[in-house]
Parts: sequence; structure tokens; C-alpha cells
Amino acid sequence: MTAQRDPIIALATAKGRASVGIIRLSGKGVLQISKALCHLDLAPRHATLIKFEDNDGELIDEGLAILFPGPHSYTGEDVLELQCHGSSAGLSLLMDHCLKLGQQFQLRLAQPGEFTERAFLNGKIDLAQAEAIADLIDASSALAAKSAAKSLKGDFSKKIDVFLQALIELRALTEATLDFPEEEIDFIEQHDVFSRLEKILLNIQEVKKSAQQGSIIRDGLTIVLVGQPNVGKSSLMNALAGEEVAIVTDVAGTTRDRLKETIQIDGIPLHIIDTAGLRETVDSVEQIGIERTWKSVEQADLVLHLMDASHGSTISDTDQMLIEKIQQVAAKKVPIRIIWNKIDQCSIAQTPDATHFYVSAKTGQGLDLLKQELLAVAGWQPESEGGILARKRHIEALFEAETHIQASLLLLKEQSYSVELAAEEMRLAQEALSKITGQFLPDDLLGKIFSTFCIGK
Repeated sequence: MTAQRDPIIALATAKGRASVGIIRLSGKGVLQISKALCHLDLAPRHATLIKFEDNDGELIDEGLAILFPGPHSYTGEDVLELQCHGSSAGLSLLMDHCLKLGQQFQLRLAQPGEFTERAFLNGKIDLAQAEAIADLIDASSALAAKSAAKSLKGDFSKKIDVFLQALIELRALTEATLDFPEEEIDFIEQHDVFSRLEKILLNIQEVKKSAQQGSIIRDGLTIVLVGQPNVGKSSLMNALAGEEVAIVTDVAGTTRDRLKETIQIDGIPLHIIDTAGLRETVDSVEQIGIERTWKSVEQADLVLHLMDASHGSTISDTDQMLIEKIQQVAAKKVPIRIIWNKIDQCSIAQTPDATHFYVSAKTGQGLDLLKQELLAVAGWQPESEGGILARKRHIEALFEAETHIQASLLLLKEQSYSVELAAEEMRLAQEALSKITGQFLPDDLLGKIFSTFCIGK
């Protein structure tokens, strides 16, 4: 049986003017609230046209009411959905009326993600599927939406469950030998534990690779454009964005603050940050912009250092100092690409390599090659077909499981044949994988995950 918790209510659609607005209720007492509101027993899963009236018989709105008795509902509890006109005032009146009708049942406003949290707690979905719902809502590209839909369908969870069942079986076999130490080696070899464990490891590594690809789709790459004034940072940003998002003039120092624009290349979100030109200045506003430039460099996934190719192909002393400072600020962990811009205005010898690229933001020359480099730095592989729209915690859990399985294999390879320790490493790997689907997860982390959801979902 599914647990029926205190009832909650929330607006399930976005606030503001719209053709339709939806109010959702879930929990204990919803059946009684439904009858008091609609003045009849609603047929399960049927849309019924209702005139919603207040306690004085005044019409609030007219719309549809749909009852989903638990456990056959989104949350697993009794759920009532009210579909009305999308008037903020009208929806507020109806919400207030529902709260009054539900006072005796302690009906209250829902917390962010509380409907989905109840679906998880009631076993309707696992945690990876619950997170996929939020990712589908937040998807910034068609590729991200498709990947999130796959995870919501359970593709990711099914793979994790296969690994878990295989690990549980191997643990059982391995731990069974502990009572017969003299037969450990023969028993392990007879049941092919070592090669079966190796197969699990290879499968986890494959899923981890797909998850890393999905992480790129979900979070994208933060790219910071830096360089001296007037080298064409804003022009390059406009060229990559495909529209005039930054002001471009011949006046040095036109860009005084960071400008951020998210673009998509092959469905991958790239967050481009145009920064103030780096130079010595007494202008206090420009100084603040330069300080913010260095803060952006600290948080970058990739730095594009622009230089003016029309001034020659030799890196100036000033630019060399900038490169050294960028490496220092970024602690040498952020990749840097040298972009020679304005090649349409000169005839310098172009010798592109892994870190030097030649472009014209004005004509578009060299931009396709640069875009491919941006995807390569992100780690994107076109043949991945989207991957799993994974979160950071999923990838960490897969890394953790991989480490424990590798340790278990090592212990089984040793001459001493540390079967007991190998079995413990398998248990830790199982525990790590269980975190992904929520079978093993601290309550405080659970609260943190659902707090990022929108209210009403």
C-alpha cells in the first residue's frame, strides 16, 4: 500500500497570464476535499466540467476537475487536478478556497519538488528518474530534452539495476566461500567470478563515458574571451552567437563589463562570456570590468585568448604576460586557445596547431574549425547519440563503483587471495551504484536534490 501523507497543494503551471492554469492537490483527505469542492463524486481519471464556487455560492471559475485515486497516480497518493483559465487572480482565489476546504486535513502549500519527492518515496519512480523530470523541464536544447526523456523512461536506471543484480550475485558467491577457506580458490575459479567482475567493470566504464557525454549536454561549457582592447572579442562573440549580442565599435574599451550569451553547437550549450579588454587604465568603471574578467577566467572551462593578426604573427610581450597571468589565475588547469582574429585584413603565415587558430569574425573564415575545437574541448563525441543526461553525483557514484571493483579484482589477483576484502569492495561498489537510483542515500542529500525542483512538480 502507498503511504498517504498530509495533503499539499500548488500551482502546477507557470505564474502569469495564460490560456490555462493547473492546480494540483495530493495526499490524505483529497477525496473529501474534491467532493466538497465539486459537490459530487468524481469518476476516476475522467475530466468533469465543474463550476467552482466559493462558500457564498459566488462563481470563481469554470473548468475541468480530474481525480486520480492512489496508488494509480503520479505521486502514488490520491491526486486532484483542476484545470482552469490562466488568470493569476482567478487561480489565487481557487487556491485560497481549496486551502479553506482542506483546513481540517491540514492542507498546505507544497514545497519545491514535493510532488515528485512523494512519487519517489512511494516507489512510483526511482531517484534517477525523478531527477530526469527536472532535467526535462530545464532542458535548453532538443538533444538535452531527448536524453532526459530516455532517463525518465528508465533507460539509465535499468542499466544500473543490471549492474547491481550482477554484483549482488557475485557477492553472494564470494561470501559463501568464506565458510570454506580451504576451497576458496577452486570455488572462485569454478564460478568464473574474476571474469564476471571484469565484465561488470567494462560495462560501468561504458556507462560512465555515456554519462560524461550527457553531463556536457546538460551543463555545457563555459568559454571566456580575453585579450587586449579592440582585438575583436565582441565581434567573435557575435559571430558565434549568429546575432548582434555585443556592441562593436572601433573605440578601445567599448566592452566594460562581462556579457554572457548561451549558444548551441550540435545541440551542446556553450556559455560564451565576452569580457572587458585587458589593459592598464585609470577609468574606475573599466577597472571593475577588468577585475570581473579575471574572476570569469577563474571559473572558465576554456579561455580563448584573442590577438590581432593584422599586427603580425608574433606574440607581443604584453600578450605573453597576459598568457602567463591567465595560467596563474586559472591555476594552469583551464585550457587556453590562442585565436588570431582579423585574418581577412592581413596575409600572415597561418600555421594552425592544437592551440593556435586563425579566424575572421567579420567574414566567418575559420569559424567552423573553431567550433569543432570547442566541442572537442568539451569532450563531445557526435557518435554518442546524446548519452545519459547525468548529474555530477551520478558520475561521482560511477567513479566510486569503478574504483571499488578495480580494488576487488586486484585482491582476487593476489596470491594471498583476499576473498573477504574483495567481497567488501564489491559491497562498497554496490552501495555506490545504489546512490544513483536512491536505494542508498542520506536524507539530507535527498532534501537538497528536490529543493532544486520547481514548485508544483
